[in-house]
Amino acid sequence: MNRILSGTPPVVKNLIIINVVMLLLNELLRFTSGLNLNGILGLYFPKSEFFGSWQIVTHMFMHGGFVHLLFNMFALWMFGRILEQVWGPKRFLLYYLVTGLGAAFFFELVQWIQYNKVMDLLTPEQLQYVYDSGSEAVSQGKNFTDAQMGRLNSILNVPVVGASGAVYGVLLAFGVLFPNTQLMFIFPPIPVKAKYVVIGYAAIELYLAITSPGSGIAHTAHLGGMIFGYLLIRYWRKTTKTLY
Repeated sequence: MNRILSGTPPVVKNLIIINVVMLLLNELLRFTSGLNLNGILGLYFPKSEFFGSWQIVTHMFMHGGFVHLLFNMFALWMFGRILEQVWGPKRFLLYYLVTGLGAAFFFELVQWIQYNKVMDLLTPEQLQYVYDSGSEAVSQGKNFTDAQMGRLNSILNVPVVGASGAVYGVLLAFGVLFPNTQLMFIFPPIPVKAKYVVIGYAAIELYLAITSPGSGIAHTAHLGGMIFGYLLIRYWRKTTKTLY
C-alpha cells in the first residue's frame, strides 16, 4: 500500500487515505457499539427525517463495504493521479468536488421527480404506514412488498454513500483529455480507446437508470458526475488559455 501511494500525487493520495480511514472507522464502530456512520454521514433525501445538510459533502467519503471502496479507489488512483499531474492539485480537487456534488444534485433531482410521482399514487393510509414503519423495515434489511410503497421507503430511508459520482467524473475527464489512449480490459483482454470506454459506461448507466431505478445503485449519480464533469471542462476550455 505504501509503495503504491508513495508515487501518487497528494490530492489523490489523501482522498484514498480518507476514504479508507472512514470505512475502517465505520466498521470499528459497528462492531464495538452498533453505530453505523452511513446512517449519519450518508446522503438522505431532503424530505427524509434523517437528512442533514452536512451529508451533501460527507456521503462522498463513505462506502457500503470493502468491495465498493476498492473499485472506487482503484479507479480514482488509476485515472485521478494522471489528471492531477496534468491539472495540478488545486484544479483537480476542485474538479473532484464539483463532480461529486453535481452527482448528488442530479441524483436528488431525479429522486424528487420520483418522489412526487409516488406521492400521487399512494393513499393517505399507505403514506402514513411508510412514515411510521419504513425506517424500521430498512434497519431490518426489509422493504414493503407494494412497489410504490417500497419505492417511497427507499427514497426516504435509504442513504446514498460513495465516491462513485466523482469517480465517474474523473473517468469522463480522462476520456476527454486523452481520448485515444488505449485501455486494456481484464475481460475480454482487448485494448479499447478511452473515449469509447467513457461512451460505453455512460450508455450503460443511462440504460440502468431507466430500467432499474430501484436497484440500490445510484446510476443517476454516476451520470450526474459525468455531466457536471463535462460542463466544467467545457467551461474551463472557454475561460482558460491552457487547460492542459
